[in-house]
Formats: sequence, structure tokens, C-alpha cells
Amino acid sequence: MQFAPGTAPPDKPLWDTLKQDWRYVRDDVRPGWRAMLRATMAEVKEFYLTPEHRQRLASMGKVRRGLWMTGWLLKSLFLKLTPLRRFIFLIALVLMAVSGRVMTAGNTSASADGKMAGAFLLVCLLLLELKDKLLARHELEAGRSVQRALMPDRCPSLAGWDVWLYTRPANDVGGDLVDCLELGPGRVGFTLADVAGKALPAALLMAKVQATLRALATDTPSLSALAAKTNDILCRDGLPNRFATLVYVELRDNEGGVRLVNGGHMPPVLVSGGRFHELQRGDIALGMVAGAEYREQQQEVRPGEMLIAYSDGLTEALNAAGEFYGEERLHAVFAGVSALSAREAGARILESVDAFIGTTRPYDDLSLIVLKRS
Repeated sequence: MQFAPGTAPPDKPLWDTLKQDWRYVRDDVRPGWRAMLRATMAEVKEFYLTPEHRQRLASMGKVRRGLWMTGWLLKSLFLKLTPLRRFIFLIALVLMAVSGRVMTAGNTSASADGKMAGAFLLVCLLLLELKDKLLARHELEAGRSVQRALMPDRCPSLAGWDVWLYTRPANDVGGDLVDCLELGPGRVGFTLADVAGKALPAALLMAKVQATLRALATDTPSLSALAAKTNDILCRDGLPNRFATLVYVELRDNEGGVRLVNGGHMPPVLVSGGRFHELQRGDIALGMVAGAEYREQQQEVRPGEMLIAYSDGLTEALNAAGEFYGEERLHAVFAGVSALSAREAGARILESVDAFIGTTRPYDDLSLIVLKRS
């Protein structure tokens, strides 16, 4: 098992742990501590403060903003605790405020320093919260392992095509699906789907989308019928206000004719030379309207051209200033990847996005499929 920076196995000697922590602070945190501090504060405000609170803070002066933000953060922290832990927290605060000598029976005095007792209760509260966090982390890591196991460990070989698939969740588990399935000799289907939302709820629905597509793909005569059946199943068995966008592409050995269906996803991009253009826009996202119909599209890809599909986690990647990566930056990268292999083109796109967001924590899952005709 691997441990994140700043953590250590429970049986590791304390002195070795402290040395490891110092190396982490010295090598990773110190050079960019200001940016890390800003990113951490942004995450804290995003989690604990409401949009109304953040909007009001933006209009305040520096001193007033600090006071109000501190009060709102403490209030939100208090309300997010369970009732029992809120009670423990209040007792700890009261005890830490009590200090001095009190009179007892017989007019004798005794010391009544509540700081140690209050600090002990706060440590107990911290232990309980840390226990919950570690249990949740363990469950998420197990979920991530299952999610990885559901993904193909390799892509079936396809003569005449250079293929590269990539997905990166924003959290431990994600709602993007990148999949490939061998449908028959020399015939492979590729899926890029994006489930609305993030983290565990999106990941669970993503697993259902993958299982449904894999069950139907080999026996469904047309891509239109495949998307329609998947949509009806999600409408029947899905959750309210949960949907998925989908691009499904089918390729054959040594053939440039590409069949695809698009359910509410950004259109794939055909890159040729230094030029590129988007394919036709798709139909409604899956899981929104029962009985929806989907059009199968045909696209010819000539040798040297590549077809790129991506999730909105790419164009909507955010930097520390709150700016989106956007389509203009992506289009500028598209113009320079046509001479590269599928893997090199994908890596070039990821390098551009990562350089843009810097140390900012990813806002959304990011996925790519690059299909180049060789």
C-alpha cells in the first residue's frame, strides 16, 4: 500500500516520520508555499462557505473580510459536526475558557484549570474525525481499484490505426468512462462518456453505463439502436437529474470509414494537417428523455488524419485565477499535433492543460481518445 505525502504507516518510527515530513516540506511545499496556501484556502472556502457568503466577502474590505470569514468558517465547521460531536466541541470550548481558583466546601480553594481537559476533548474529537476520514478514504481507494479493474488493461490491436486512450479523475473515483471493446475480428468499439456530477455518485452511474453498453454492443445492429436502448435503460433504472453524455465510435481494420453516435457530448474533432473541424453535433444526452432517437454518423478519416474525442474536463479546466482553459487554447494545440503519433498528440494536449492549471486541484474528470489513421 502506498501512503500519500505527509502520512506514514502506523508502525513507522516517529523520528523517521518526522524526517520524512521535513523532506516533504523542504522539497515540495517550500518552493511554492504561497500558491499552495492560496489553493488550500480556496478549497476551504469552496467547501465551507455558501456562494452567497463568498459573494458578500468579495465586496468587503480586507480586515472586515477576515473577521466575517473566520466567523462563517467556524459556524460552518460547527454545523457540519454530528450532534454528539457538536456537544463535545462546546464542552471543550467552555472548559478551555475556565481557568482560575474556585471555592469548595469548607472555604478551601482548589485549582480549576479547564484548558487541559478542553484540549483533551478536542484531541478526542480530532481522533473521531480522522477515523471517519480514513475509513472513507479506504472505501474510496477500494472503489478506485474496482473502477480500474473494469477498464480494459489493453486496447485490441487494430490494423491501420494508432490508438491512445486516457482518463484522469478529479477525485479518487470519477464519472468519466473511457472504454474499448472488441466486437468481432478486426472490429472495435470505443466509448467516451461523461456522467453528470463527480466523485462516487457519478462513478456508480458510470459503471452502469459501461455495463449496459458492453451488454448491448455486440448484438445491436446499428449505433442508433445502441444509443436508444442504452438511453431507455438509464431512463428506466437511473436516478432523477442524472444523465450521461456519450460518444461511441466503431472502427475496422484498414478502413477509414468511421461510424459513430453522439448523445449530448461535445463533437469529436477531425485534425488534418494544420487544420481541424468539429463533426456534427449530437442528440440529447442519455437518461433524460425516454424514447429519444439518435442518429448514426459516418466520417471518412484519411491516412495521417486523426479523430479526437474529449470530455468537458479538458476545456473547463480551471487555473488559480478561476479562468477556464477554453476551446481557443485547445484549438491552438490541435493545430500542431497532426504530425505526431496518437500518444504524442494526447501527451501534448495534457501538457498544455497541466501547464495552464499549475498547482490548482483538478475541477473535473478529464478524458481523451485519440484515433489516428496510419
